[in-house]
Amino acid sequence: MKRLPATPPHAASARQAPASRPPHAPMARRREPEQRGALLVSGVREAYDQLATMVAIVQTDGACLLVNSALENAVRQSRRKLEGHAVFDWFTDAAPLREALGRVAEGLVIVSRFEATLRCHLPGLFELPVHVIASPLGPAGASAHVMLEMLELEQQARLDREERADRVVREHKELLRNLAHEVKNPLGGIRGAAQLLGMEPARQDVRAYTNVIIHEVDRLQSLVDRLLAPHQHAPVLTAVNIHEICEHVCALILAEFPQGLRVERDYDVSLPEFDGDRERLIQALLNVVRNAAQALAERIMAGDARIVLRTRIARQVTLGGKLCRLALQVQIEDNGPGVPDALRGRIFQPLVSGREDGSGLGLTLAQTFVQQHGGTIACHSTAEGARFELMVPLR
Repeated sequence: MKRLPATPPHAASARQAPASRPPHAPMARRREPEQRGALLVSGVREAYDQLATMVAIVQTDGACLLVNSALENAVRQSRRKLEGHAVFDWFTDAAPLREALGRVAEGLVIVSRFEATLRCHLPGLFELPVHVIASPLGPAGASAHVMLEMLELEQQARLDREERADRVVREHKELLRNLAHEVKNPLGGIRGAAQLLGMEPARQDVRAYTNVIIHEVDRLQSLVDRLLAPHQHAPVLTAVNIHEICEHVCALILAEFPQGLRVERDYDVSLPEFDGDRERLIQALLNVVRNAAQALAERIMAGDARIVLRTRIARQVTLGGKLCRLALQVQIEDNGPGVPDALRGRIFQPLVSGREDGSGLGLTLAQTFVQQHGGTIACHSTAEGARFELMVPLR
């Protein structure tokens, strides 16, 4: 019998290696920290991209390590062109930033604030004034990383104005709701007493007066109901199409103003459906469009009144203090006299109207209905007329 040659020791160990420990196992363990680091960087980047403020992570020597999407959009440059380069090139005057980073490197400050101007790589818009907050990440020193938070000065002022206006409107609405509840109860008693007084045979001569009392009580009751209606029931959300709502409102307005008024449409047909309360959105848009039509009374008489309904997608906007990636934007423009200066800051407050026969509730209800959808409504007055802008987040 022929005997096979003995297996060399190194061959046996080679065959046994897969059973005991895969050759690639040590390499896999070596890659695990790198993978965790990559996931960590990805998670940090994603977190910064959720912020509405412009953020950059830099070294004290000015080298940029990371930027978020808000900064990309503001300066109109991709992060590939920003990361790995000096941040000093972003500013028209880099001296305040150099000083701030130098003080962080020396451990002299914890937070540094200053105003600067960003260069924007966009035709027609070359500079962007910002407020900069430089904060060290970890212990201050030469090797510290610094987070730069930048907020547009105009945006900051606008957010402050909106916050103050919303606070005032909320306070007024709460006051009116409480007052309406207090008024509603005695109205029923007054109406009932007037009816009984008018039914007495011996007092037929006062029936005309009791009818006046009943009529005025009913008018006050209707006003109270309108004040309380938006808050009595929660919105009923269904899938709605904004253009169907706009067309419905246009039909109602043109039926109310059949002569002298032209309604133009400028729609973005790519807008998707979204969850909303159809009836409340119709009422909100109708109140704004009707308000515009009533302000165009003289132009309607002249036959050249015009209202434009425009729909668009807005990206990276702040609504109610929250960053929204996508939002539905509806603009209502008219060629009327605009909003008087005395009313511009109070136009959405309850019982404030620019017309003698106005109730001052139409725009208030429109604002309430839009806010119930997580959105905002704003008014801009120009020399060509007025423009109302409704914004609703698309989730």
